[in-house]
Amino acid sequence: MIEELLKLRSPRLDLYHVRMAFSEDMESVGKFAYRKVLVLFATIMRIWVARIRYGTRVLYYPPSGPNMVPVLRDIVLLCATRWMFRKVVFHFHAGGVSSFSAALPALLRPLFRYAYGRPALSIRTAAQNPEDGKVFRTKRDVVIPNGVPDMRGSVPERSASPGEPLVILFTGVLIPSKGVSVLLQAFELLLQQGVQARLELMGKWGDPNYEQECSEWVRSRGLDDKVQFLGVRRDAEKFGHFAACDVFCFPSYFEAESFGLVLVEAMQFAKPVVSTFWRGIPSVVADGRSGILVPVKDAQAVAAGLLRLAQDPLLRESMGQEGRRIFLAELTLEAFHKAMERELIAVSEA
Repeated sequence: MIEELLKLRSPRLDLYHVRMAFSEDMESVGKFAYRKVLVLFATIMRIWVARIRYGTRVLYYPPSGPNMVPVLRDIVLLCATRWMFRKVVFHFHAGGVSSFSAALPALLRPLFRYAYGRPALSIRTAAQNPEDGKVFRTKRDVVIPNGVPDMRGSVPERSASPGEPLVILFTGVLIPSKGVSVLLQAFELLLQQGVQARLELMGKWGDPNYEQECSEWVRSRGLDDKVQFLGVRRDAEKFGHFAACDVFCFPSYFEAESFGLVLVEAMQFAKPVVSTFWRGIPSVVADGRSGILVPVKDAQAVAAGLLRLAQDPLLRESMGQEGRRIFLAELTLEAFHKAMERELIAVSEA
């Protein structure tokens, strides 16, 4: 979303970007590495240079989720840079960092409060997310949903004809808290109900041991011909899988989940969704209208939602069309840009 934000063109707003490339891949996210220390101090120096070169008065920063290594990184970076700026804007793409103070040693808590405290503006992606900004005593707290470019029409679309297997798609990092194991169990239950279906899981494995565990689970149940791990797909190839599925399933309970951008990517192609009552997901998926939301870690409930959609093509169609309507009304990149431009101009000119 930061990449998309940088595409914003405004006559009243200039954006200068300092890239924070701390983690090379998902395996290294949240883990300590000596290379990251060097990157951290190089990033701090680039922020200093940008502040002096461009005369920037507002620091825009996306705080980490509630994990020790990223929080320590934020503390160092913010304590070293925010004093140079008149105002700070926090955009909470991950949620829950405000509750992390108790996990820190007492010596670090004053630094934690200084690093995160009293921003001029706090942005959440959904009203259901933790109110990190209010805990940090922000001057203004707003909700701005993420948005994506409309890619419908860029790739061929399909849906299952009578007698064809239903295609169920998951997209995301393949880790337990994204609901991968829950989905695999739910898929097995769905097949036991006599539903003809295929499951595609698109994304990178977060851990090689978990990859082996899931692969062995699939083999042990004889599902190799029905479950496919697609790996990472990008651009047209990625959108092709969204456009070719019948149902998108995302049973996440990820600790730092705040929005679920992949849900929007499915809704833009008019695909019905089965997901969870978790963090900001209900702000994206209208339960009973554009999809079916179920409790977290409940494979039977996920299976029931998938079964309901599998048995009712008209419901799949109506929910998909409602998701498309919601996307066009609220979740486009243009809507995101307009809201971000409004708030950033207001905070910079106040």
